[in-house]
Parts: sequence; structure tokens; C-alpha cells
Amino acid sequence: MTYAVVLVALWPLLSAKGPEHVPKRRPIDFLKKPHIPPSLKDIHLPGKEKISDMALSMKKKLQKINTEEELFEQAKLEFEILKKEKESKRKKLLRKAGDKKTLPEGQRSGFMVLGMHRSGTSMLSGLLHTSCGYTVGGPLIGSAADNEKGFFERIDIVLQNDEFMWKQGVWWATNVINYDWKKALTGLEDGTVDFKVHGESGLAFLNNPDNAPWLQKDPRMCITLKTWLKLMNNEPAIVFTYRHPLEVAMSLKRREKNFTISHGLRLWIVYNMRAIQNSKGLCIVRSSNDAILADPLHEVQRISDDLTTKCNVVQPQFKLTQEDVDKFIDPALQHNKKERAAEEKEVIAEYNDGKCKVYGFESQEEEGGEEWKREHKLYGMAMKIYCDFQSGKAYEDDYEWPELS
Repeated sequence: MTYAVVLVALWPLLSAKGPEHVPKRRPIDFLKKPHIPPSLKDIHLPGKEKISDMALSMKKKLQKINTEEELFEQAKLEFEILKKEKESKRKKLLRKAGDKKTLPEGQRSGFMVLGMHRSGTSMLSGLLHTSCGYTVGGPLIGSAADNEKGFFERIDIVLQNDEFMWKQGVWWATNVINYDWKKALTGLEDGTVDFKVHGESGLAFLNNPDNAPWLQKDPRMCITLKTWLKLMNNEPAIVFTYRHPLEVAMSLKRREKNFTISHGLRLWIVYNMRAIQNSKGLCIVRSSNDAILADPLHEVQRISDDLTTKCNVVQPQFKLTQEDVDKFIDPALQHNKKERAAEEKEVIAEYNDGKCKVYGFESQEEEGGEEWKREHKLYGMAMKIYCDFQSGKAYEDDYEWPELS
């Protein structure tokens, strides 16, 4: 049935007759005197004038052009006009989505917390918000069984990140390495990516200096960050944190149906790699889940202080207190570390002059099988990066990230 409808719609084009004789003329002569088959002259393009009217308008434009060089210059001019129209559309989107006021030069209104899922980003963001007073806005995603204190993620920004990803066949746990931030921007320009429903409100929050100092947290932002940077009217700072890859993989396997350890390890590599690559050139404050859990009072306060002194983010209203920490951090958060330690076996590799040891672990896969080999290969890659985070090598501009098939 579909083919029949298409055939009927295209019949005037298929049945139209072209010119029987083509005289020897220059290409520009054909443009000045375009041949429009009679059967097409009265056809309307969607939202446009009739084809015959379009041809007449084109003919008038070309009458003043005598050479191919002039035609080329005219084409360049038309291209520049279209380019300016696109830029105007983008700026209009920014004006509609956010406040036009700006902060003093060099000052940042907020920051983004980047880190892999299950890496302690919710705990860190929660302390910075509830105790220091950084603004997160709302509405927020509610708490869950695996995150009783809450996620501190704006629903609109999370859903917009999903929209960016879905349009490229990407999901938070699938195909994330292939996300293209430029394609997302093109999708906004041509309307194939929706931004009105969720994106405008999220961008308005990020672009409004009245919300300073704000924080934004969504692990997906590790992947989509560059798309948002092109839309924002102020440059954010970055807080990056990471967690032991095996702890993350075990946590995901426990939470997600049919998740394997190798799946979690691969995601750990991709998210952390993209977080560092995409935030290159921005002011970054670094930490780790281990450092925060070891001394939450001083480590979280250090992060807040560095945001103010190093990255010039607007200073928050409060300082962190031990009472804040005791109310927010559950000692049970250490259970994955204990579970991981219980499964660790002999040392299989050492980095950083022996300061970072890689232990083997009790795999649930059949030893020597394809999944077992994949799991151990990804574990080796992830642990190398983990140790390089500890030494600082992974933050260097020329750091060589592993190639993932």
C-alpha cells in the first residue's frame, strides 16, 4: 500500500517529458532558461510556492550573471546568507532558553560533576548541594532503593541527554562510544532532535547567572558535554571523580538485569575516557570516590574551595561540617569495597612503582572461555587507567587511551 501511495505522489515527475533536443550552450545558459515540464509547473512544494514561480524567481536572479565565475560568487554569497541564518537561529534558541545577563569577566556561575554511573557522583553532589548550598534547581529525579539519598539530577537535562543519544542509536549503557556531539547540534538546527520539551528549561537554568553557584550532575554528561558547551552562554568548571572499575562493574551487575562484569568494565573505560577528553581546556577539580570516603569532610570542602580559588566559580554560602557529613554519608557505602576485597586474589600487575597493585578476582565466567577472556582483557585496560588516574598520567594531553573494538 505504501508503495502505491508513493507512486501516485510521484506520477507527475515520472510521466513528465524532458526536452527532445539539447542545443550546445554553456551551463549558465541552461540556468538562465530552465526547462520546466508542463506537468510540473503547477505543483506546489511543501510550504513553498509553485515550481514555475520558483523557476521565474531564479531566472530573474540569474539574468544579471554572465559568466561561470559570477555564478560561483553568487553561490558563495547564498551560502554565507544561509550560514548566517543558521547562526541567527542558534542565537535565538539561546536567548529563548536562558537569561542574557552575564557574570563579571572570568567568573563562572557553576560546574558540572562528571563521573561514571555508580561512581559516587550522587554522594558528592548531595554533599555539595545540601551542605555547601550549591543550587541544583528542579524537578529532580527521586531517590531509589540503590540511591536512598537521591541522585540530584535535573529531570529535564537527563531526558534531553537521552534525546540526544536516542537520535544516534545510543543509550546510557549501549553504543555510547559512538555518540557524536556535532551530529546532535545539527539535529537541533534541522529539527530532528527535539529541544523544546526538556532542553530549553534545562539550558535556561544553566544560562541564568541568578542560579549561581549552581551544580549540574548527570553521568550522561560525560558523553554529551560538548553539545551542551556549544549551547551555554557561560563556561562551566568541571568536578571529575572516579571509582575502582571492579566496584562499579559489580554494582551495575547487581542492579541491572543481564549485565555482565565485562559490560560494566567497558562502560567504565568509555565514560571516564570521554569525561577527560570532552572537558579538555576547562578548569577541572579532580577527586576520587576513595578519597571522598576516606575523609569526606576535608575532601569535599577542598573540592568546594578549589572551585572558588582555582576555577573562579561563585563562592557558595556555607562550609561543610562534620554534622552534615554524618547525616548524609551511610557507612554501608563501603560495602562494595569490602565485597571487592573479598574477591581479590593474587597481585597480577603493579603500576606507579608498586603503589597501585592490580589484583586478580574471582570470575563467574567459565575459565578460558571467550567471555572470560573479554572480561580479563577489559579489566586489565580499566585497571591501567585507574592507576594512571592515581598518578595523574591519565590527565595529560598526550595520554594514550586504549582502543575499544
